[in-house]
Amino acid sequence: MERKELMAEDKIGVQLTDQKIESLELGLRKAEGIPGCAVVSMKGYIDTYNTPHFQRQMDKAVQVGYSRLVFDFSGITYISSSGIGAFTHLLKEVRPRGGDLVFFGMVSRVYEVFQLLGFAGFFNFETSLAEALDLLRSQSKSEAGQLFPKIFGCPICAKKLKTVKTGRFRCSECKTILVVDDSAQVSLD
Repeated sequence: MERKELMAEDKIGVQLTDQKIESLELGLRKAEGIPGCAVVSMKGYIDTYNTPHFQRQMDKAVQVGYSRLVFDFSGITYISSSGIGAFTHLLKEVRPRGGDLVFFGMVSRVYEVFQLLGFAGFFNFETSLAEALDLLRSQSKSEAGQLFPKIFGCPICAKKLKTVKTGRFRCSECKTILVVDDSAQVSLD
């Protein structure tokens, strides 16, 4: 696989570069029409070896103002639990900034890892770039303090649940205890 660097230029000309990793190619381009949004293309696999590189690159993107990130998984053939951990870390970084992550183009065997580890309910999965951008556009329009009611999928059994306030809740299907915080983020207790 050819070596590539993550590079992006925003309006003020900030350039992101770092060491090269053969197992994971990253590309970042600004998404027009959605404030703070970038599309991240990926090719290769995300494992324990290249996760630190991935995290450094995404931290740089967040530092220059990208808080709404759309990830193209069509070139990813494998993800390990440490890779999912990197996405969880990134989600915790962007949500307080009013951002979110959206994934599209994911092959079923990669999605199964998210499901098996209980993280499928924490992320947004779409089938195409257009759908991913539409989701972020609709989130930007409804940002004006409308956190509740919150509809979400249980991260364990994927049952659709709804809450109108913060607190601890039990999934009606699998009985898992979930916590909804002040920013309407759902986590396991």
